Amino acid sequence: MTSNSEQNTGINRDFLFALLSQAAPSGLERRAADVWKAEASAFARVSEDHYGNVYAELGPQDAPAIALMGHLDEIGLIVSHVGDEGFLSVLPVGGWDPQVLVGQRIRLLAPGGDLIGVIGKKAIHVMETEERSKASKLEDLWIDVGLSKETAQERIPVGTYGVIEQGPIMVGDKIVSRALDNRVGAFVVLEALKALKDTDLKHRVVAVGTSQEEIGLFGAQMGGHRLDPIAGIAVDVTHETKQSGVSEKKYGVIHFGSGANLGVGPTSSPVVVRQLQEAARKNGIPFTLGANTSRTGTDADALTRVRSGVPTAVVSIPNRYMHSPSEMVDAHDVKACIDIIAAWVGDLEEGPDFTRV
Repeated sequence: MTSNSEQNTGINRDFLFALLSQAAPSGLERRAADVWKAEASAFARVSEDHYGNVYAELGPQDAPAIALMGHLDEIGLIVSHVGDEGFLSVLPVGGWDPQVLVGQRIRLLAPGGDLIGVIGKKAIHVMETEERSKASKLEDLWIDVGLSKETAQERIPVGTYGVIEQGPIMVGDKIVSRALDNRVGAFVVLEALKALKDTDLKHRVVAVGTSQEEIGLFGAQMGGHRLDPIAGIAVDVTHETKQSGVSEKKYGVIHFGSGANLGVGPTSSPVVVRQLQEAARKNGIPFTLGANTSRTGTDADALTRVRSGVPTAVVSIPNRYMHSPSEMVDAHDVKACIDIIAAWVGDLEEGPDFTRV
């Protein structure tokens, strides 16, 4: 039975919103992983590894593997010091623009239970004239939890993680939330696998919610080594190029509603990319192409180099305001990414040849 959220957006919004609502910074992906696993266990064989990757698979267990990867982690903060006034100093976990942190509420994943704090900065009224035009630096900001130094030190030890407290909402057909980079990619690979559950698969198809992409693609490397797949796809977000200041000459024509963006470049498998395009045309799935000169900045960079090499392609969702509290994607583009991956896997013949020609 199709839920109301699926009728309105074409995707399983309840599952996506459940994923986005979890705090899961790099190295502490447990909460998002548990939601992902619970969804997967309804239709697939589920497992996990010690490093935070979670796996869902369909198809013959002794067949060669096809890996579908999307990372579960999000950028975060980590407490480095508790000052005399109980203010918390923090370091970045992943790539932050400190400007987006000013005035935000932060969820701290403290050992005794979550705490909410706010990012503090000197008010404009007490700034010197020259200070007002300067960009904020992370070292000039702090988290205020409204506690004394002693209580803060007791409840919030050094090493406590934090994420922005900003949940998902719908704005028309657009999904707005923190952590769309790349909780939506982990959503896509599992939904693509679900679309294949009644298919007579010739391969062992494994969706992977990977860990620690934002700090070095570590989960993808370990997951790829474990699976030793014959081919793979990494799903991530890319820059939507109708937003002000983003160059189409550099990034390509990647607009909301244009579908799945397929990465083309030296490290992407030309065979897999070509097969994805053929599957899209055959099934009327919208897509665009995006050029990469070398690294893609996604889990594909790690998967491609696993063992003797894995033919890999990147499927991306156009995204505005990346690494901010209010990233934005179009539900139709998310659906296109699900559909193109499912169509590609469904068309794969037994013993495919991915040799570059």
